[in-house]
Amino acid sequence: MSALEVFRADALVVGTGVAGLAAALGLAPRRVHLLTKATVGAGSASDWAQGGVAVALGGRDTPARHAADTVAAGAGLVDAELAELLARDGVAAIRRLIAAGADFDRDAAGELALGREAAHSRDRILHAHGDRTGAELVRALATQVARHPSIARFERRFAARLLVGERGVYGVEAIRPGGGRELHLAPRVVLATGGCGQIWTATTNPREATGDGLALAAAAGARLVDLEFVQFHPTALAAERFDPRPLLTEALRGEGAWLVDDRGERFMPGEHEGAELAPRDVVARAIWRRLVAGRRVFLDARRAVGERFPERFPAVFEICRAAGLDPRVEPIPVAPAAHYHMGGVEADRWGRTSVAGLWACGEVASTGVHGANRLASNSLLEALVFGARVAQDAGASSPERPVRLVAARPPRAGTDPRRAAPALRAEVRRLAWERIGLVRAEEGLAAAIARLERLHERLPPGASEARSLLTGAWLIATAALARRESRGAHFRSDFPAEDAAQCRRLALLPRVDERALAARFVPAAAGAPGAAERSLAG
Repeated sequence: MSALEVFRADALVVGTGVAGLAAALGLAPRRVHLLTKATVGAGSASDWAQGGVAVALGGRDTPARHAADTVAAGAGLVDAELAELLARDGVAAIRRLIAAGADFDRDAAGELALGREAAHSRDRILHAHGDRTGAELVRALATQVARHPSIARFERRFAARLLVGERGVYGVEAIRPGGGRELHLAPRVVLATGGCGQIWTATTNPREATGDGLALAAAAGARLVDLEFVQFHPTALAAERFDPRPLLTEALRGEGAWLVDDRGERFMPGEHEGAELAPRDVVARAIWRRLVAGRRVFLDARRAVGERFPERFPAVFEICRAAGLDPRVEPIPVAPAAHYHMGGVEADRWGRTSVAGLWACGEVASTGVHGANRLASNSLLEALVFGARVAQDAGASSPERPVRLVAARPPRAGTDPRRAAPALRAEVRRLAWERIGLVRAEEGLAAAIARLERLHERLPPGASEARSLLTGAWLIATAALARRESRGAHFRSDFPAEDAAQCRRLALLPRVDERALAARFVPAAAGAPGAAERSLAG
């Protein structure tokens, strides 16, 4: 087995999407270590984001109106003050990014071009290069990171464990390709690991989105919240040979594309007053019902986009052509797929978690800004705003530096944590899709929890990424079983209506180790919607 290497820094950021890059830049010129299991600028959901970034820059728009739309989309669980903070600080964050060289699309007059997406009351969606917005944000931030001498990049590292001492988190144990180990010691650790879409067989998320941050935080004893709220994007390409499933951006529907069934009938006007621009959970379930009934569903953009496809939506056009489709002249088959997790590590407005020395930002965090259903195109904005806020708070802190090492717990020599236990990974993903997916019920959730607990007992050594998937699935199923109502992106077929008495956030305190999975529900953070403790039946 290779020797254990030890590195020291002033701050450690795990993840290199928009949130992680923004946090690293904000923490510089301190010595910052930036860890990613892919490469900087690639492998993140941020890099894949097509639709755009929401920001109140239009003449008829205001941050207050943007915040109101965010609250309305969140089904009663959005922290209104945080929504206002996001919308207000987001304007300044985007202007800073433009000044740093980010290239957004502009109209014929040279002004920023603003579009509209589901549940927005104004045109406020910025795009870059048509449908490559996330890639442009990542490019602009990664370029700044590469130029900064105090930021050291550690690529293809798997963060296997948070190091926790009496004073909180003080570093990360990471695994290099082939099984070599490193300890990165720092008094400030930022989780920006992204989401967990790979838990499900059908997802729009990259292969790296395996819920590692959730698993790391859970094992460190951090509080988690809103875990049951998983957004399934309505319009992923319905082609099983693709894993992950290619996303067909919501901007297509903003442009005027229709959803039709295999008889050519448009159905969304009869489902919601917003038609194709209804909230994502409404659209996703409308499509799901038709698929379950044996129909097929298509996104028809022939009238709305037609011959403009290659220029207006180049990424989607390339996706369709790779699938043997020409969206200029034929409708595109679609189906829902796991897309975004509103839940995560409980974090306050500065990204502080319940564990000293640990901050969280981006999709892995849950501040309450998204509630039960994220407003379209708020994710990139949240990553920018809260990545910077985490850096501001962590940089201002003066924690004691770690003074001792604990023994690392190595995986089996030569084990690649990302390739171990493929059969187990496949079973977890299939189980999650069937039992913890778009439509849930008590019987299926209970069966999933029991099966996941049995699988946990048989996890092979070194299967760190499989452990992340399994832990995340178990945590989400546990929260979904506890919420006995339907709200936002969480739908229970046995409790299909909202229950006003359950309009509160569910926070849990996990206990995760190599032997067992357990959790107890605790009061949500003070000041957030539904701060009162929930009493669990049974």
